Amino acid sequence: MQSLLAVSHLSLTIQGQQILRDVAFHVDEGEIIGVIGPNGSGKTTLFNVLSGFLKPTTGTVKFRNEEITNVSPSVRAQKGIGRVFQNFGIFREMTLEENVLVALEALPKEQRKQLGNLREVVKGTLDMVGLSHFAKKKAGSLSGGQMRLLEIARTLKSGKELFLLDEPTAGVSPKMTQQVADLITQLKADGKTVLIVEHDLPFISRICDRVIVMDVGRIVLTGAPAEVKKSKELQEIYFGADPTT
Repeated sequence: MQSLLAVSHLSLTIQGQQILRDVAFHVDEGEIIGVIGPNGSGKTTLFNVLSGFLKPTTGTVKFRNEEITNVSPSVRAQKGIGRVFQNFGIFREMTLEENVLVALEALPKEQRKQLGNLREVVKGTLDMVGLSHFAKKKAGSLSGGQMRLLEIARTLKSGKELFLLDEPTAGVSPKMTQQVADLITQLKADGKTVLIVEHDLPFISRICDRVIVMDVGRIVLTGAPAEVKKSKELQEIYFGADPTT
């Protein structure tokens, strides 16, 4: 089966500092993959390369077997790659309805037509994440968890196939974290593919099919969550020593 996303020999050097080092992995359609690692390991930089905000020094990025290494972020979005940033990308001075409507109106004309009545789609989007009773309120009045749900739901309705989620549980309460997990699981049920940068290992273990571990710009370990969680390599990366020695 052809991978949805394929990354080969990706390296990035900025001002003489090598940030990514020969990164290579693939993402199959319908997978949820977690990317973990300590601060400074290159996780968010990798996402910036995948979404087109940074150009790699070497290597290639392919989406549906088409090379997109030098393609702009806007063109990648048109091809089906959606990004949810660590810092909320919603419009705080707009209402929740307006936030979703803006995302829908940015879609190509034919795609908008296929959705039908946009107002009904907006309502359905907010219902999906339990925020319909805040529809007329400004997005800036929401809690961190509610903002995250709004942002993911809005991206979901944008027709993307691959979602890049950068720390979706950052600043989110435990109750809201479960709702974020449920929403990401729903993405998979809808046939979408998700790549997540996250620090919350229990969260990653609950929802991911595979986990990629990064350290100092390299991928050092890949596997099922249960395997990765008990690995000596993970313990060494996070705690600095092998606890069995």
